[in-house]
Amino acid sequence: MNLNKAIIIGNLTQDPEVRNTAAGQSVASFTVATNRIWNDQQGQRQQQAEFHNIVAWGKLAEIVGQYLAKGRLCMVEGRLQTRNWDDQNGVRHWKTEIVAENIQLGPRSGQGNYGGNNNFEAANKPAPETLRQSAPTTDQSANGDSDEEIKIEDIPF
Repeated sequence: MNLNKAIIIGNLTQDPEVRNTAAGQSVASFTVATNRIWNDQQGQRQQQAEFHNIVAWGKLAEIVGQYLAKGRLCMVEGRLQTRNWDDQNGVRHWKTEIVAENIQLGPRSGQGNYGGNNNFEAANKPAPETLRQSAPTTDQSANGDSDEEIKIEDIPF
């Protein structure tokens, strides 16, 4: 079994850049910073920032452009993808990104912080289905019952 899943929670370092491909599909690019804090051997508090490149496609890209801004807290779920290209001088470049599949917004400024209220999902966000990049499965599209609630008793395991 293989799994390619990335989940990060952090703040946007700049406003998302939303553009359209030649085929007319929306794509948004932005960077999320995450911090790691620890105490070194001398007991001194240390902090390190990591910067993650994020790409969102389609309707999710449009929502990102509408709701996210520099400094905003968000959680991004997606898959890691590395691409490469040669520049005009023939130098090969590599870039690893998270291709977003689900984005949840954190609280806006002045409405508490993630560490303090532990209410990340409920903090001022649109309905989850508007922030999820998904395609209907064949079962859902054929039966038309994608809005039906799944009950725990119906799960066979």
